[in-house]
Amino acid sequence: MGQRWRAVGVLAIALFAVNVVARLVIRFGFDGDDTVADRVSLGMFVVIGLILAGVAFVWGGRRPLAQWAGEVASAVGIALGLTVLVGPLLVGNNPFAGGGGTFFAQIGLYLVASTAGTLLGYLLLTTLGRDYRSRSLQRYAETAVAKPRRIVRR
Repeated sequence: MGQRWRAVGVLAIALFAVNVVARLVIRFGFDGDDTVADRVSLGMFVVIGLILAGVAFVWGGRRPLAQWAGEVASAVGIALGLTVLVGPLLVGNNPFAGGGGTFFAQIGLYLVASTAGTLLGYLLLTTLGRDYRSRSLQRYAETAVAKPRRIVRR
């Protein structure tokens, strides 16, 4: 059980670290340029999506969807909370400085990026036939086709 929460924590911290790096790049590199800030934010969401696609690809091959989907959702929820509430404080801003529209837009974009990344990784895994369920069905088909053992009477 502890291993599962460790993986959730590491994933949440990695997703939050991507946000912190993006915020620091915007703050110290391009403090007044909104166009570059938008591009860096878009890049951050792409990186978050790619991280989650990789996680879905790896975890989806090892365990059933019902096990790892909750862990990914927990990690995304934790990272989202940290990103929205703690991230602005690290660069000297108020989380609600841009107003409610900006606050909820950030939440929406984060959820869209994380959902799209996770779906992309899992759909690629399923398409390749390497997910847990496909491999289980393949093993079942192989054992069902195999000849039954002959019973020897003496």
